[in-house]
Amino acid sequence: MTKTQVTTVVMDDPADRAGRLKSIGGSASDAFNNTLANSVLGTLWLKNADPEGHDRQVSAMAAALTGIGPQDELEGMLAGQLVAANAAAMECYRRAMLPEQSFEGRKENLTQANKLSRTYVTLLEALNRHRGKVSQQKVTVKHVHVHSGGQAVVGSVEASMGGGGAPGGNQRQPHAKRSFNAP
Repeated sequence: MTKTQVTTVVMDDPADRAGRLKSIGGSASDAFNNTLANSVLGTLWLKNADPEGHDRQVSAMAAALTGIGPQDELEGMLAGQLVAANAAAMECYRRAMLPEQSFEGRKENLTQANKLSRTYVTLLEALNRHRGKVSQQKVTVKHVHVHSGGQAVVGSVEASMGGGGAPGGNQRQPHAKRSFNAP
């Protein structure tokens, strides 16, 4: 029989709630922020880096997380995945361009880089949705057909909040855009 090891987790440890690393991971928990930063660091390709190159990559990773500016743990996790996806995609692009790379190797690396780049965009959209920055879709109408007896408005059309049929805003102005009857 093996002995079962018991682990105690303290959730409200005041020493952990200092938030000194909040700019990196978005949490008041420095244990979370530190774990996140180390997880992202583990995704970087540092095998052949000299000590100076290693330090540059670590600093760049921390700068990227800070630049994304996570405000909570969810944003911290998304930021970490963004940095990891970018690093992996760039490594695949780099490997695809190696002069001694075979055609199959080049194709596979470009395929993986493409998937990682699409993943990056999906993560970024999720982060923006979480932050309430949902992109607005713009529709441009290129061709309008107005039949006999119909009317069309030339220019921008804005819905007024007042309701009713009374003219509002610039409609009372002599320079307002007017509607016309089609022939």
